[in-house]
Amino acid sequence: MSGRTTRAERVGATRELILTTAERLFAEHGLFAVSNRQVSEAAGQGNNAAVGYHFGTKADLVRAIVRKHTVAVEDLRLRMVEATGDSTDVRDWVACLVHPIAEHLDALGTPTWFARFGAQAMTDPGFRPIMVEEALSAPSLHQVLAGLNGCLPELPADVREERYHMARQLMVHMFAERERALDEGTATPRGSWREAATGLVDAITGMWLAPVTPAAAQR
Repeated sequence: MSGRTTRAERVGATRELILTTAERLFAEHGLFAVSNRQVSEAAGQGNNAAVGYHFGTKADLVRAIVRKHTVAVEDLRLRMVEATGDSTDVRDWVACLVHPIAEHLDALGTPTWFARFGAQAMTDPGFRPIMVEEALSAPSLHQVLAGLNGCLPELPADVREERYHMARQLMVHMFAERERALDEGTATPRGSWREAATGLVDAITGMWLAPVTPAAAQR
């Protein structure tokens, strides 16, 4: 039994090392530029096919990285959603979108790579669908969107969809920029992840509540 346990622990440690290495390389160089072979070598694996053995394709590896983090984010967001209850304040629901991610990144310490990995994945047409699919599989996200929709019943459906995409872009790239600055030791506009999240909540809330130009005035 102890022999099997030791082997399982080794396999688990190898998988974690590969995940961490891949996340860093993808964050720094982009997903297209980094091969499974390069990940295996950087992770110190004598077998260059180690990624394929443990995860399968690059898409499978990317999905595993995303899930490694989204489990923690989902737990934090579910707790925020429960505390938010039946709020009709747009800011409360925007906070449920933003703060769990910032809290998770803060808990990881410095340096982190997940925010930059996410930005790289979201700009790669081959891997963006994985990021979107994994995000939409989270029950808490659907609860947050339902809460937002309930606060803005008069907002046209197309504008609602457009602003959701705007909010997602702001979250992805602002978190990635802060993560990069912390890694490089350069100045950041806000002193902590929590403060950065609060500023982002301010901006996204203002965007959701912005007036909508009538279609006739756009012509």
